[in-house]
Amino acid sequence: MKCVAVFPTPLPDDPQKWEGWSKYNSTNPYERLCLDAQQNPTDELIEEHCRELLRWWQKKLPLKNQPSNPVAQLLRAGLDESSRYLTEARMELLDPERRKKVDAVLAAEAEQQAIAEFNKVLAFSIADGGLRPEEEKALQRFGADHGLSEEKVLQFIEAKLKETGTTRVVPEPEVETETVVAATASDAKSEFLRVLQLSGLDSESMTDDQRDALINIAENSGLDPGDAEDMVDEYLEEIDRKQIAEITKGKGKPTAAVGPNGTSAVKAAKVKVVDEPVPATSARPVLSLQQERKRYLNFSNSLGGQMLLIPSGEFIMGNPFPKAPPNETPHFRVTISRFYISRFPITNAHYEAFDPLHKSKRAPATGDRHPVVYVSSLDAMKFCQWLSTRERRKYRLPTEAEWEYAAKGTDGRRYPWGNFDKRGDLANFADKNTSFAWSDRQIDDGYAESAPVGSFPRGASPFGIEDMAGNVWEWCSDF
Repeated sequence: MKCVAVFPTPLPDDPQKWEGWSKYNSTNPYERLCLDAQQNPTDELIEEHCRELLRWWQKKLPLKNQPSNPVAQLLRAGLDESSRYLTEARMELLDPERRKKVDAVLAAEAEQQAIAEFNKVLAFSIADGGLRPEEEKALQRFGADHGLSEEKVLQFIEAKLKETGTTRVVPEPEVETETVVAATASDAKSEFLRVLQLSGLDSESMTDDQRDALINIAENSGLDPGDAEDMVDEYLEEIDRKQIAEITKGKGKPTAAVGPNGTSAVKAAKVKVVDEPVPATSARPVLSLQQERKRYLNFSNSLGGQMLLIPSGEFIMGNPFPKAPPNETPHFRVTISRFYISRFPITNAHYEAFDPLHKSKRAPATGDRHPVVYVSSLDAMKFCQWLSTRERRKYRLPTEAEWEYAAKGTDGRRYPWGNFDKRGDLANFADKNTSFAWSDRQIDDGYAESAPVGSFPRGASPFGIEDMAGNVWEWCSDF
């Protein structure tokens, strides 16, 4: 396993200015001493790093008598345990036989991680039902970059193709002809427009796969892909205008759609995922609130997550209350198009269906129903891509505006549940059960750290979305 060593010289006194101190209890002895196993560090370097780290921790020991000090709370158990862990790592790496075993274990872990990453890329490559030559070459390059032999890569590909029933796409041979008869550009456009009209699709019901298929038809007819994209957009705009006119005149309603044109959201650690929404500033009042709720029903996704509809509407984004923090001002009116969002945050169990290796990163004493943590924004986006491929529908992180609308609704409330605070039955606060310097000792929510999702139903937002305040932080697409 590759260890990216961060060991500035001299070591910063402030632990927030470097991350190396936090690795003191890592399962990887190289990481404990801020060493890179790939560089095959010498015994002298091992001794030096251990000595400097022990000296750094020794300077921090007086903080044990200052439990309310934020730095003491940050270092926590390391004040007692770091010396033992660092010494053990030093002894393990200075013993040739023990170090050889460590290197073998790390190499095996690195290979397993590389295989897991490769299988994710492989799944994306064959998601459309075939494996193209250029995709197979890209897989070979990916495997080589991650230390996998060409033979192993080929074995994994063959096994996956057999498991899924997917076949390799054989490119059609080029046929030379003396005369090629092709339709003129105008004829091709007319024919493509006829295909669009016969499809009966509108902007609400056309999926990405259907759009791609139509663009392929246009290309095969001799149209430029860019022109075809423009024609699809113009066709959908015209259909939408006609539907709006019909609703206004009471003559009918838009064609029923599989799902709304834009959005499905899921929370994870907390992450939310959304189904390609219309930008928040360009919502169109196609349907009334009652029509939206009747047409777009709540549903459960393949992971068992409950997806709730957030109807189109306007709200005041930002904090209009006195003493608002700078990052919450100014406040302004925003229009939002309907979207779906998960009732709860993404849990450990849900995320580990995507990345089983993440189980080792769980926060201490957390179970399957706790919100997943220690995921980056990139991890969250990869989860969305995986779920999109799994369900053949687009998921993504929500925008900040969508998240805030789902949390506060339209009545200008301060919190998802209303305007009152200091209630331990509404959210997971930094309460009397925690040791933070900023803890509110008057509140008791029953949890020292994170709580299982859905533990505070009385704190739900106006749309029924839970855990929108407290518990753990959430990712949005614009952060």
